[in-house]
Amino acid sequence: MQLGMVGLGRMGANMTTRLLRGGHTVVVYDRGPAAVKSSEGEGATGSSSLAELVGKLSAPRVVWLMIPAGKPTDDTVQQLLGLLAPGDAIVDGGNSNFRDSQARYAAAKAKGVAFVDAGTSGGVWGLANGYCLMVGGDADAVKRCEPIFLTLAPKDGYAYVGPSGAGHFSKMVHNGIEYGMLAAYGEGFEILEKSEFVYDLHQLAELWLHGSVVRSWLLELAELAFKEDPNLKDIRGYVEDSGEGRWTVQAAIDENVPAPVITMSLLSRFVSRQDESFSAKVIAALRNQFGGHAVKHEPVAGAKS
Repeated sequence: MQLGMVGLGRMGANMTTRLLRGGHTVVVYDRGPAAVKSSEGEGATGSSSLAELVGKLSAPRVVWLMIPAGKPTDDTVQQLLGLLAPGDAIVDGGNSNFRDSQARYAAAKAKGVAFVDAGTSGGVWGLANGYCLMVGGDADAVKRCEPIFLTLAPKDGYAYVGPSGAGHFSKMVHNGIEYGMLAAYGEGFEILEKSEFVYDLHQLAELWLHGSVVRSWLLELAELAFKEDPNLKDIRGYVEDSGEGRWTVQAAIDENVPAPVITMSLLSRFVSRQDESFSAKVIAALRNQFGGHAVKHEPVAGAKS
């Protein structure tokens, strides 16, 4: 099958390669010419603009987006809607908010263009292992794009999950669950590392992969991380979030669903970004005021240590 791929970052480039190896014809575009050239080396057909990409595709066209959520996706969809024709399709494989996807679906439908939201999980390992795909949109549009999904996914790793927005909503919740799992592993290994026992954390992570109830792919990745850097001394404990955790928490609030684990895992990421916690300073000051508890003072500027 022929398709266009817009966005050749870590995910988009690997997905392009997997599709090419699966026998598909892929026309690619990225703002970075070097990324386009790299995919051309894998067998893709390069283009220097969205217009050129669309022009190199045969109708009915399919254009897959792997670009950042929000304005970049909005701008790209709007530009594509001015280039595509009725019967064409856009697939958004990025981590877009499901409400945004529903709005884009409506805008595309008004022009006779199908819009499919494909929640995509697999990271940098997807090239070798395949990508888990949660796909939403009109059933006929999804069916038309199915050869692409079946090539990208491992066996049983693709499903049509419902109408517009369902794909990205399920991926949002998937990532919210991931937040909680990552936090639990992080806390557990810190308790081990701070304990009176001198554990080999790589040994334990590897051990738990065999028969343990906490074994998982994330634990496999922890085992690899501890193998490469046993004390994680080269990694700063700063954790970003890309939006899905926040959206999951907001959805839980909107639906009156208690989700304390996911909520606290999100908030713990905020803590990781603080060099100094002002709230902790307030707590220390109040404890000093009501109980005379000792406080640690910042060093005076210019004072000798």
